[in-house]
Amino acid sequence: MCRLILARGRFSARAIADAAVAMSEGHTAQHEGPIRCHPNGWGALWKSPGSRHGLEAHRDTRTILEGLEDSPVPRLETDFLAIHVRHATLSHTRGLEYTHPLQRGEEGAVPWYFMHNGFLPTVHRLLGMERSHFDSREYFDYIIPSDTDALDTRAALERLRAIPPGGSSGNAIAVNPRRAYLLHWSPADTPYPRYFQMHRLATPDFVVLASEIIPALGPAERWEPVPREYILEVPLEGTGTGA
Repeated sequence: MCRLILARGRFSARAIADAAVAMSEGHTAQHEGPIRCHPNGWGALWKSPGSRHGLEAHRDTRTILEGLEDSPVPRLETDFLAIHVRHATLSHTRGLEYTHPLQRGEEGAVPWYFMHNGFLPTVHRLLGMERSHFDSREYFDYIIPSDTDALDTRAALERLRAIPPGGSSGNAIAVNPRRAYLLHWSPADTPYPRYFQMHRLATPDFVVLASEIIPALGPAERWEPVPREYILEVPLEGTGTGA
């Protein structure tokens, strides 16, 4: 049960980081969910031309409020930034190993990064596992084929619909060096539909996709809900907003 934010275009990294802090602390919460604060670590991913594969990640087991100023995030100059703030559903899935973005990519394979908001304790069955160890990692392995650099959105939606009942949401940000995706999906019986509703703000300079409406980034009437059962591709090559 987490909060997500993604920005593409010409934006202030400080403003996006402050928006993540506001969501993490419950300042912008306008939903029916019981969770307002997200204390179990945070992470960020951004375009960095000087880094291997052109992406760089930061992870911290502290809250974003505690750790933000020790990170490079507020001072970044980049045209793509995604941030995840976490409330761990299970007490044993805390620590750096469980802090998003999760990462995958053997030598020679396309690197992928993954941020998940929700709890999917049944997805392990579709991997042939007897029990779940960490649902977000299992979801990552299930929804992103290991040998691809692009999602087939129709196939991915079919895979989402095939997840056995018992979870809350599969909202996620998946990123490789060429493109990012927002996966917006929750089962019809999710107990907190407004908590898991994603929102989009588009301006001439940037696009923001976020778990909550952030008035500091744009007035509420300029935000629009992301459609249900929707996967949005955000190209990372070039300098446009791409979303």
